[in-house]
Amino acid sequence: MHINLKPTFLAALLLCFALVAQAQQKKDITLEDVYQKGTFRAKSVYGVNWMNDGRYYSSQVPDEKNKVYDIVKYDVTTGQPVSTIIEGENLVPAGGSQPIQYDDYSFSSDEKKVLFSTETERIYRRSSKAEFYIYDIASKKLTKLSDGGKQLYATFSADGTKVAFARDNNMFVTDLSGMKETQITSNGKFNSIINGYSDWVYEEEFSFAKGFHWSPDGKKIAFYTFDETNVPEYNMQMWGELYPQDYKFKYPKAGEANSVITISVYDVNSGKTVKMDTGSETDIYIPRIKWTNNPNLLSIQKMNRLQNTLEILHANATTGKADVVLKETDKAYIDVTDDLTYLKDGKHFIHSSEVEGFNHLYLYNMSGKLVRQITKGDWEVSQFVGYDEKNDRLYYMSTEVSPLERHLYSISSKGKKKNRLTQQAGTHRVNMSNDFKYYLDYYSAANEVPTVSLHTAKDGKLIKVLEDNSELKNTLAQYDIAKQEFFTMNTPDGTKLNGWMIKPTDFDPNKKYPVLMFVYGGPGSQTVTDSWGGSNYLWYQVLADKGLIVVSVDNRGTGARGAAFKKSTYANLGKYEIQDQIDAAKWLGNQSYVDKNRIGIWGHSFGGYMTLLGLTKGNGVFRAGISVAPVTNWRYYDSIYTERFLKTPQENAAGYDDNSPLNFADKLQGDLLLIHGTGDDNVHFQNAVAMQDALISANKQFESFYYPNRNHGIGGGVTSIHRFKMMTDFLQRKLINPAEVNQ
Repeated sequence: MHINLKPTFLAALLLCFALVAQAQQKKDITLEDVYQKGTFRAKSVYGVNWMNDGRYYSSQVPDEKNKVYDIVKYDVTTGQPVSTIIEGENLVPAGGSQPIQYDDYSFSSDEKKVLFSTETERIYRRSSKAEFYIYDIASKKLTKLSDGGKQLYATFSADGTKVAFARDNNMFVTDLSGMKETQITSNGKFNSIINGYSDWVYEEEFSFAKGFHWSPDGKKIAFYTFDETNVPEYNMQMWGELYPQDYKFKYPKAGEANSVITISVYDVNSGKTVKMDTGSETDIYIPRIKWTNNPNLLSIQKMNRLQNTLEILHANATTGKADVVLKETDKAYIDVTDDLTYLKDGKHFIHSSEVEGFNHLYLYNMSGKLVRQITKGDWEVSQFVGYDEKNDRLYYMSTEVSPLERHLYSISSKGKKKNRLTQQAGTHRVNMSNDFKYYLDYYSAANEVPTVSLHTAKDGKLIKVLEDNSELKNTLAQYDIAKQEFFTMNTPDGTKLNGWMIKPTDFDPNKKYPVLMFVYGGPGSQTVTDSWGGSNYLWYQVLADKGLIVVSVDNRGTGARGAAFKKSTYANLGKYEIQDQIDAAKWLGNQSYVDKNRIGIWGHSFGGYMTLLGLTKGNGVFRAGISVAPVTNWRYYDSIYTERFLKTPQENAAGYDDNSPLNFADKLQGDLLLIHGTGDDNVHFQNAVAMQDALISANKQFESFYYPNRNHGIGGGVTSIHRFKMMTDFLQRKLINPAEVNQ
């Protein structure tokens, strides 16, 4: 039979076939795409500094021609560049021929000088040292801050005439008028006395490395001194030379001696140093210090060793005399935040607390008397952004919409006129201008790539999208991407848990699929949020393409659901968390599309610990597991973190031992891959060694891999793709297409 097709119809039919073929030819994501090629790397807006005039901000902009970064001034009202403040090619030091390649920059208060950091060397998670340079915008002169070696945390004084920094465990200040460098302390010594920056455990657990602050008038410097003489040393061998090198550093494990902390104030004009009176008890923590708006009044936050009592002290910077103005206690523990804010009126401060069961904002007078509770409800203030006193508007991030989301709100100091400023469902992070007129919104959602946009703070109105990651969207459109779906489930005792699930794109509800559960589960954490998941999310796409369903569930103890939910695991770390994961695995196993005999689990750090508990205490629920950099006994971990949730081993031995995987090695069921970095300064390689020894003693077979000299993240360069190739292969062998179960 002959069919006569008209040309137009034929063209349309061919186009239809072409579109269908194109849709069918979507590419699969590879590990090389994720960890090597950067195929799905999201762009952002970096190096943003708000200018004194709230109408402008500056940002780093690449100059491709000269292979440098310029600093460009933008008009906030339009989002358009208006001038180039500094051309990167002009950043040539005296006697040099090439411009410096800077890592970061900051302006002096009068915006006439800029401090640049270069050749930055990372030390631990938050610490680093660098060469710093001072650039005079008017003269275009670039001057090296110091010739005495790399500096830590160089910072302008409030009046812009001086720069303070730390080096070799001591404090220094440089007068910029003549570049005269003055050494403030002289007793600093490695593994003994630290001035001006934190010891290892404060940096890791109280989240700061810089340990000094300029007074508001630029005449004084308040700084920490850590006496870690009696803190036990941990020894890591660094491999590579003919003879491995020992790296010893002070690391207080649970129940061991901590550094003795003192706070001092240095007067720049007189050269005198005064120690602040924080009491006679030395076995304490001072997780935060900050200046009030009074240049002679220093605020000091002090905690007891168990971290269930917090005191706010106000100290006279001239005499050192301190008074307790606020004291808070908790049956479990108190989390440290950066929310404490002193008002410009000099009469009040704002403090956040979980005292009512959810984290909220409270207004106090300077004597510590409560004026009023500002925010209320069964939801959390996740971050206090700041207070616009001129217009009486407090800005904060909260979970009011959902524990899975973060949104920006404003409210009056009287708790009235609340306004939600971010509308798109998902997770928002903001960078607010100094005058509270504008903010940058860094936004993403589970199935939405990150975007950056500029808004007015008064009403949240969009001014301009600065980065929409359209290139990433177009790239993703070429690939076979599975959607991330959210769900809730109830444990047998009625506890509601939040979770997400990624199914293969060709999911067939009539088939049964293996499942991999991703877990972290530590106190106050979340893996289940409506946000872009980054490289792990893309790895899960690789696994989904191989036929795996990937799931994550937030157990009891995780954050954003109030103090009772978070602190329910207190003194029994691991007990309820792993029971929730086991119950979640059983719930999944009851779904018609899940093969209950092929459920796996994996996690890193606390998640590695949870994985080991799942395979040992799970009674065979998990077929296979990958444990990366796990804690295997909390006695091996640091004092601040561990004791916050477990008390000391001396006070609560059972809390340490009853849920240590080391004590259940003989109950291991399923296939285990144990991974650790030998250079892990955080969760020491000792944990993996102890676990392997316990498994060997119990005659349990397992697979293990160590990464020489790699730290806790075990990533970067070729390491990441190496690790995830190995993990993918393990899951392929043990979960996706497993051999016969070994008896």
